[in-house]
Parts: sequence; structure tokens; C-alpha cells
Amino acid sequence: MIRIGEIPRGGLLLSSEPVILSDATIPEQKVVYLLKPRGFCAGVVRAIEIVELALDLYGPPIYVRKEIVHNRHVVEKLTARGAIFVDETEDVPPGACVVFSAHGVSPAVRDEARRRNLRVIDATCPLVTKVHLEAVRFARLGFTIVLIGHPEHDEVIGTLGEAPQQTRVVSSAEQVDQLEVPDPASVAYLTQTTLSLDETRHIIDRLRERFPLIQGPPAQDICYATQNRQEAVKAVAPHSDLLLVVGSDNSSNARRLVEVSECLSVPARLVDDASEVDPAWLSPAQRVAVTAGASTPEYLVQDLIAHLNRQRFDRVEEVELAQEDVRFALPPELAG
Repeated sequence: MIRIGEIPRGGLLLSSEPVILSDATIPEQKVVYLLKPRGFCAGVVRAIEIVELALDLYGPPIYVRKEIVHNRHVVEKLTARGAIFVDETEDVPPGACVVFSAHGVSPAVRDEARRRNLRVIDATCPLVTKVHLEAVRFARLGFTIVLIGHPEHDEVIGTLGEAPQQTRVVSSAEQVDQLEVPDPASVAYLTQTTLSLDETRHIIDRLRERFPLIQGPPAQDICYATQNRQEAVKAVAPHSDLLLVVGSDNSSNARRLVEVSECLSVPARLVDDASEVDPAWLSPAQRVAVTAGASTPEYLVQDLIAHLNRQRFDRVEEVELAQEDVRFALPPELAG
């Protein structure tokens, strides 16, 4: 067991086991628990690098369908370099270079890009591609696919496009109860990669109750980064007075971190950057936990830490719950 009072002052806590913090020692100073891992995942690093390399190799403008990742600051930075973000491929001039975002696209979007003779660079996260391939496999086997996710999210829209006639999207256990399928013995489920682990488990349990023969992916679809960041919040938030999550409002995985904390009855706030922190949130807090969504640049986290320091949070303890060393290869067009 590792207790708050045993974390070295200003130090780094490394553990391969779940971390258990104790409230037995309440810090005299106002303290920030800086969660690690946080921020960029391998898929986001790859997607941003793809746009930057495309700009270097081909020069601006480089068109990007949708936000390359769901973070306002990242989009603004790439826009300043010459990236042009569009809603659809039809907004891209014929023959131009277009990058597909990390969230993936449907086959219909790829077909449209070919018709317009666009030079496509695919920045889809490989873990999202995995879900697409699973959807294709289940569809070819004649299964009804239950896709667990948020229907308005770009990732879900892209995955749904692989087999729209055979796919049903659900986002709650209650919606599972309303499902009607042609053959209850031929049902499979997939999930969006950035969901709440606990809520998704609850939905899958309900699916298994309704469809005992249901099949799922060989390995869970929720990505490693989403899981690691949620587990870190579960470990540290209960020993904090407030959780601050740095991330944009349209970031699914960042919003899930807020929900995880609130399910533990710990107040949590999602902020795009330090300027959005309300001083009223901090006044009653002695211990503030800080993390960041998987599409949040680290400099925004450091800006927040500096802001908290100016608010008399003089002590920062970095708490590492898992180590991440995942790397994804670049697409062949840019691999050099």
C-alpha cells in the first residue's frame, strides 16, 4: 500500500500494481496530484505527425477531413501551418491532398475521395481500424452488429458505414432492451474506442442477458490509453477534493474522465486550458488531481500547473499508474 504521505515530495511514483492512496495524512500544503499517463496517446501522436509531415513534404495547403483529433489547440496550431479543415471530401478541390482524421471514415468517404481523384493520406488510429475490420468480418458472417458508442461521434459514424444495414448503435443499457434483431443467435458487439469502461461493461452485460450467444471482439475495443487514464482517475480522484481534466468539450475520452470522477462523488471539471478555471472551484480545495484527455498537448497541462501554483498550490506530486510505450508506424506515403 502506498499512502499520500509516503509519496516523495515533488517526486515520481512508479508502480506496476494498482495504487492505493490513503487519506490518513492530509497535506499541510495545497497539493496537486498530477496523473500519469495523461495526454497524447500513440494514435494522436501519429495523426498529428502525419499532418505535419504532409505539410513539410507537399507544402500547404493540406486538407484534413474533420478535426484531425478532438482538440481546439491542436487544430488551431495546424491551421496556422497551412492545414485546412473541412467537413466533407466534397469540400476538397479535385486532385488535392486530403488527410483522414484519427477517428476513421466510412467506405463511402473513401469512394468519394477516389471519384474526386484526391491524394489520400490515412491518419486513422490503428486501434480504430481494428474495429472497422471486426465490423467487416462480422457483417460477412451474417451477424447483426451492435455498435456501442455515441451515434454523433466521428468514430462511430465511420464504423457504422462499414455495414450500415446490419449495424445497430446503442449508447445505454436501456437501448439494449429496445433492440430488435432478425436472429438473436447471430448477434455480435463492438465498441467505440473511447468509452467509459464501467458503462460499457454494464451495456455488454445487458447484451449478454438478452442474447446469450452474442459474440464480441477477440480483445476489447476500448483502447489502452482510454483504460489507463480512467484507471488513474479511479485510483487518485477519491483522495482529492477536485479533478481537473484538460481537454476540449468534443473529446469523448476527456469527457469520460469527468464522468468517472463524478461517479466516485468527486467533483470534476473539463477545461480547454488554464484560462477556463474558475477560482471558485479552487477555494474549498486542498488537493487537486490533474489529468488530460488523449488528444491534449502536454504544454496545456503544464500551463494549468503553473496557474495552480499561482493559486498557492505549491506542491506537485506526479503519480504514475501505468507506463506506456506504444508506437504506431506511419502510413507508407510518409514512412520515407
